[in-house]
Amino acid sequence: MGCQLTHIGGPTVLIELDGWRILTDPTFDPPGRRYEFGFGTSSTKTSGPALAPAEIGPIDVVLLSHDHHADNLDDRGRELLQTAGTVVTTVAGARRLDSSNVAGLRTGGLVALDGPGRPALTVRATPCRHGPP
Repeated sequence: MGCQLTHIGGPTVLIELDGWRILTDPTFDPPGRRYEFGFGTSSTKTSGPALAPAEIGPIDVVLLSHDHHADNLDDRGRELLQTAGTVVTTVAGARRLDSSNVAGLRTGGLVALDGPGRPALTVRATPCRHGPP
């Protein structure tokens, strides 16, 4: 048993936990990209990821907080979703992503995952907010 965290950049962290390889909010685009958020707000990516997707290896689970802002899921991150085992996100995000490997959860919802040679993993959706309401 053990846990190792590798910060890839921004919101992207690789969590290796008891045989599971879990990735949060995959962002792998190079620096210089400008992200528009609406209401006149935006940001520009100033640094690239510490590792490229090919350097990370296979991903069992992606925990995606929200898919509709590119600073949490950019173009290269979207490509990675296609090869991930399971993507866990919001119900609305699951509808937009429209893929068989995506599970959409409401606040408080649970998804139980299992895999050979690993203990069962339960993911619970918790509410959060950032930015203006």
